[in-house]
Amino acid sequence: MASNILEKLTMLDYLIVVLYVLVLVFIGFKSALTAKKNREETLFLANKSLTWPSIGFNMWGTNVGPSMLLAFASIGYTTGIVAVNFDWYAFVFLFLLAVVFAPKYLAAKVSTLPEFMGKRYGDSTQNILAWYSLIKMLISWLSLGLFAGGFLVRQILGIPMWQSVIVLVTLAGFFTFAGGLKAIAKVNVFQMILLIAVSFLLMILGLNKVGGITKLYESVPANYWNLIQPADNPDYPWYAILLGYPVAAIAFFCTDQAMVQSVLGAKNLEQGQLGVNFIGWLKILSLPLFILTGVICYVLFPGLKDPNEAYMTMVTNLFPAGLNGLVIVVLIAVLVGTIGSSLNSLSTVFTMDLYVKRINPNASTQKIIQVGRYTVVAGAAFAVLVALAIDSIKGLNLFDVFQSVLGFIAPSLSVVFLLSVFWKRTTRLAVNLILSAGSIFSLGVGICYLWVFPSKEYPGLWPHYLLLSFLIFAFLIIVAIVVSLLDRNPVSYQMTAEEKSHTEPTSNKVKIAWGALWIVMIGLYLYFS
Repeated sequence: MASNILEKLTMLDYLIVVLYVLVLVFIGFKSALTAKKNREETLFLANKSLTWPSIGFNMWGTNVGPSMLLAFASIGYTTGIVAVNFDWYAFVFLFLLAVVFAPKYLAAKVSTLPEFMGKRYGDSTQNILAWYSLIKMLISWLSLGLFAGGFLVRQILGIPMWQSVIVLVTLAGFFTFAGGLKAIAKVNVFQMILLIAVSFLLMILGLNKVGGITKLYESVPANYWNLIQPADNPDYPWYAILLGYPVAAIAFFCTDQAMVQSVLGAKNLEQGQLGVNFIGWLKILSLPLFILTGVICYVLFPGLKDPNEAYMTMVTNLFPAGLNGLVIVVLIAVLVGTIGSSLNSLSTVFTMDLYVKRINPNASTQKIIQVGRYTVVAGAAFAVLVALAIDSIKGLNLFDVFQSVLGFIAPSLSVVFLLSVFWKRTTRLAVNLILSAGSIFSLGVGICYLWVFPSKEYPGLWPHYLLLSFLIFAFLIIVAIVVSLLDRNPVSYQMTAEEKSHTEPTSNKVKIAWGALWIVMIGLYLYFS
């Protein structure tokens, strides 16, 4: 087996990479030069001009990071298609975003989700959530995303980590700095189409080498094709996914600034709802494009020492000379999509929720844009430093550790947003308590789970981590309800007449699109169970 692509690159590969970078730069410059009106909104919310294809591709581009390529292929290699639950089950919570949260977000006319909560519960809530969001984006989206991308590029190309992360974050940061959300959205449309094409080609090459889909089906254990695993499955029991995944999914798809920002930049509610519907359809592709790659690798290259190398093994051994440049292009594409969207969200939250709200309320539009761009540069530099720091610590799988710890942050976000939308009696005291003390409690449980009494050493002490996340969520939601009911000076939210007037009804086109997706997804679950 080939160890890396670098030794196989031809002049055609280099030309493909150079051409790709030039196209990206052209799109970025064009977006920046055409954004002449409402420059502040263009930088942060694309001047409220995004249509459903841009929204869907941009959300998918934010979601599909290099860690997904590694993780999905790895899980496909070791357990089969069960991992597709983490993309297919998401349609339920995307539906929740489209029909419940998005109408309220757009009616409130906000730029950020901390601003949305601030309108409901006051400045203290907005401030807590703003800092919460900044830390979360800096660690999970930027630093870990960049580390995963640099790790993958280093494995495939054999170049130092510092070179990988600096070049990639510079490219991603360029679009955010120059054209903001509009430039990122346009770039992501191009890049996600490219990702689909290259991933489909890799799957076809793999299937051809295996001998076809029937041969593949017969060459792996029967349980590889089951979406729903039995309750005694140690990795993905059905009840853990059913109960635990929604906690993370609500926090990720409905309350995360990086994911929701494209919807906030929608031309209108209908385009936002159709864009969220579109990413639901795109997520169906995760099975053939990403997970099946790992299953194919299991047949072609059995006995890998590290299943995380499944994706790398496929791309370094199946692509013929002259096409390896496409693999490099896809790696750049997924990283630019994730990091670019994250930098834009980081810039938006810091500028609008902290700088304008608390530091300089009278700032001019030019100054706001300037601060937003400075934030992009600072965020990119921070991400590079943390990614290199993670890489310098030997002997710890910090990527998996940090991802697990961050998973314990989700319960508090899910609780406060769900209650604020579905229960009018929710008070500011309860929201602030859950966001602060609730997050500390949740993270403390996560630290115990991972380090103090690690689950691998104390298997009888802990439930499955997804079930543990659900139990934390259930505990926090009970605490929030009790605190709200006992609050002697309750400050709760009442929808204003202005927000009611700005709330748009759901169109028939949206109802049809979501009805079709529900039917297809139920059919897929029935077929693969």
